[in-house]
Amino acid sequence: MEFRDAVALVTAPGQQLEIERITIPGSDGLPIEVNAFKNAPPSLRELIGQRRTDDVFLVYEDERWTFAAVMEQVDALAAQLVDEYGIVKGDCVAIGMRNYPEWVMSFAAIVSIGAISVSLNAWWTEDELDYALEDSGAKVLIADRERVERSRASAARLGFRTIAVRCPAEMDDLDAVDAWAPPLGTPMPAITVLPDDDATILYTSGTTGRPKGAVSTHRAVVQSLMAFAARAAVEATRKADQPQPPADPDAPPTSFILIVPLFHVTGCVPVMLSSFAAGVKLVIMYKWDPLRALQLIERERVTNFVGVPTQSWDLLECADFAKYDTSSLVSIGGGGAPAPPELVKRVEGSFQGRPNIGYGMTETNAYGPGNTGDDYVSHPTSTGRYVPVLELEVRDPEGVALPTGELGEIWFKGPHLIRGYWNKPEATASTIVDGWLRSGDLGRVDEDGFVYVVDRVKDMVLRAGENVYCAEVEAAIYEHPAVYEAAVFGVPHERLGEEVATVIMLRPGAALTADELTAFLKARIAGFKVPSRIAFSTEQLPRNASGKMLKRELRSTFD
Repeated sequence: MEFRDAVALVTAPGQQLEIERITIPGSDGLPIEVNAFKNAPPSLRELIGQRRTDDVFLVYEDERWTFAAVMEQVDALAAQLVDEYGIVKGDCVAIGMRNYPEWVMSFAAIVSIGAISVSLNAWWTEDELDYALEDSGAKVLIADRERVERSRASAARLGFRTIAVRCPAEMDDLDAVDAWAPPLGTPMPAITVLPDDDATILYTSGTTGRPKGAVSTHRAVVQSLMAFAARAAVEATRKADQPQPPADPDAPPTSFILIVPLFHVTGCVPVMLSSFAAGVKLVIMYKWDPLRALQLIERERVTNFVGVPTQSWDLLECADFAKYDTSSLVSIGGGGAPAPPELVKRVEGSFQGRPNIGYGMTETNAYGPGNTGDDYVSHPTSTGRYVPVLELEVRDPEGVALPTGELGEIWFKGPHLIRGYWNKPEATASTIVDGWLRSGDLGRVDEDGFVYVVDRVKDMVLRAGENVYCAEVEAAIYEHPAVYEAAVFGVPHERLGEEVATVIMLRPGAALTADELTAFLKARIAGFKVPSRIAFSTEQLPRNASGKMLKRELRSTFD
């Protein structure tokens, strides 16, 4: 079935995923009209509270938590935050820890009482944590040992209390620190949470200066979750009239493996909260390790692998890849950055499951165009299509919409967008204009609705008046069999303005010179796009906590 026809069926009047036109408050307080799912739960409180079965929800190492056991902790912590810590609707409560079951429980408890969950990057230094804790005005911090230790000076200065998770007993004696011990058996407080109440603050890593706290309402997060569900329903509908293989009685039920941080929008919304909403198992990794991921995929018969493209690459490059059973995987992919076509080809040929990619941002609660299966194999450079709860336009620098096929900045509109940046009205006004969010990405849309993200507006290299798109050059580099990973970026040049540079890590035992790479690339891309500055690294290239390459650090290679 054609994509547009399937969308029309799935979102038609009377369907569970029916879309209607509604009016919501804009970032400037003025009303805006958006498309939205008519039957969406009003808040995360309702979405989370419905899951109280004895089915396994969280798997962490040798721990197995049922939905009922998780919700018992959630109810008790919610009551404790209200009764013992005086948290009221609209207060900020911060979470600072690695991927533990308590992260999930903390988030669920915070948003269920109408408080705002502030996700702290577990990689942050003491100074960075201090900034976010002061900026958000958090009344309580729920943290593991490392974050407890890094936040003591902040707690003394700012006066917030801390609940310590999986910490040694001696930490109970620290000032303003209490051990995690929710009073089990206490019911969830009776609090009304509305769709336009603030739910989350996720700090974004800006290109300069301090990170910005992206604020989402309950409506925004719920609508994003509904959009992911609608996208899956569209794909199922498209396949409904095709011959299907006999049902496998031994096929494992849907499950996800958590391979990205929960403080990142991908880990929090499409992975963790989608698992909560759908009532499926979530296998938690303490930290990313491809060998451990293979072990857990086999042991838990995981069906969905969602991360950044580099993690799919790591999995395939693991020396023990062939030793483990990955046949349970149905979907392999994620988002966060464009995937080289070579990776799409390798995923398609190495797993029984199909490759997929999604294009979203913290500011869109991770939802955006998605590409999967046959569409992705036939359009490996596209991030795919989307359901019409999202409106998307490609615009010129003056904000004027461009015709189909032309290149410009991608703008988003929909009920799933953030309402703005915490305490930063100027940043909000420059990013969200009349309800439309400027993505900062260059792209185009073809006549079939496929979206192509070419590069970041600010990452594009302008070499002697010619635009060089880093993702295109990286895709060509990845075609070389000696390359394990690569990053392309611009560096200053006195005559050209900028020149193209790359840092490359080779596969173990492989050899490649700069001259050999240059010759290889000249046969594939225009000469002005071929990097004139080439460096090789013996270690993996630096990434942030969400797995994205830190190109600013790599630029120092050429200083």
